[in-house]
Amino acid sequence: MKSNDWLHGFRHSSPYINTHRGRTVVLTIGGDAIAHENFINIIHDIALLSSLGVRLVVVFGARPQIQQRLDEAGVESSFHRDLRVTREQQLPLVLQAIGGLRAYLESQLSMGLVNSPMHNARIRVSGGNFVAARPVGVLDGVDFGYTGRVRRVDVAGIEKLLELGHIVLLPPQGYSPTGDAFNLSYEDVGSQVAAALQAEKLIMFIDDQGLLESDGSLIRELSARQANERLAAGAVTGHDAALLKAACDACVKGVRRSHIISYVNDGALLEELFTRDGSGTLVSGDHYEQIRQARVEDIGGVLELIQPLEEQGILVRRSREMLETEIDRFVVAERDGTIVGCAALYHYPDEGAGELSCFAVDPNYRRSGRGDDILAMVEKLARGQGVQRLFVLTTQTEHWFRERGFQPSTVQALPGPKLASYNTQRNSKVFVKAL
Repeated sequence: MKSNDWLHGFRHSSPYINTHRGRTVVLTIGGDAIAHENFINIIHDIALLSSLGVRLVVVFGARPQIQQRLDEAGVESSFHRDLRVTREQQLPLVLQAIGGLRAYLESQLSMGLVNSPMHNARIRVSGGNFVAARPVGVLDGVDFGYTGRVRRVDVAGIEKLLELGHIVLLPPQGYSPTGDAFNLSYEDVGSQVAAALQAEKLIMFIDDQGLLESDGSLIRELSARQANERLAAGAVTGHDAALLKAACDACVKGVRRSHIISYVNDGALLEELFTRDGSGTLVSGDHYEQIRQARVEDIGGVLELIQPLEEQGILVRRSREMLETEIDRFVVAERDGTIVGCAALYHYPDEGAGELSCFAVDPNYRRSGRGDDILAMVEKLARGQGVQRLFVLTTQTEHWFRERGFQPSTVQALPGPKLASYNTQRNSKVFVKAL
């Protein structure tokens, strides 16, 4: 390793650091991960994320620790549908195991030894009765007893602690209005909490690199639809299936990304968050899937979206007739049957250039990253068409494009046909991005 490799990597991580600062990330860590020798490095990485301003919720599991406590007490335990059946006489032992693990995690997050990554971290860890639960009940004739499912998440309570800079630590247990405690699946807790908080990311740990194909190769990325198809076909089984289902459920309910990464590989968490290629399996949310090529039936929605911007002089006016002839150049973002974003790509093959045009996002979705997703889709299409440089003409959104790698250019640098039709009265500024 060259002596200055760290400097190159550190500099290139800064955009990701800025992206994640102030965003909510939910980490789900199983009891097997906590028992692994690499867990101390995960603790150090959690401390680093907290110091970088990431709002963290840590959900932990305790299955091996619960099993050990039950075995030591000579109490038999059973599973059905991959859930532990929790009898009334077992519940105190289950809660003891969870409580002991919670105390251990708090102690690890409280370390501050000199010459260690935790020095001067001063992390505040908070928890509480933020998860209301209900019993699973009877399934297939099996009474699950005090095994439960998430019923409700106290979002306001968690948000207040996150605003104070605390790491929120949530155990695999919940409480009912009757005062009963329930043993929960930590995957369910992580997924439901991430969805309730509308977290930026849900990150789940596994003992492999991520999810693997049958030949052992890493599955780099799945859409929520593709993931659900694999689950329905039985292509993913066991604990992997539980993790993938939790990841899908979170994405379907509004979480932007779910990641399944290794707890064995040192630095997998930081690599997933702060490098372009990441380290595990990415499951992308439904809104990501809904960015697609436009169809004729989208014309009405596009017109409704761009009309206010045309009236404000932000976009050039386009007639329905023009849209009908050029709709194949558009991509749209669809949400629940409504067009909430659009953009067009005009190709100038003789000059290896492409124009990003008619870029619009519904005001209600401008803070959700939808614009970035549309831009990514247009750039992907442009590369596929051999476009080497993408340019945009804008009058009011200069800084948005500059923040995303577009550089100021001149009108004279426009492709010939575009230069000939340039509207000097609008006096649009030109920005170019190399692809």
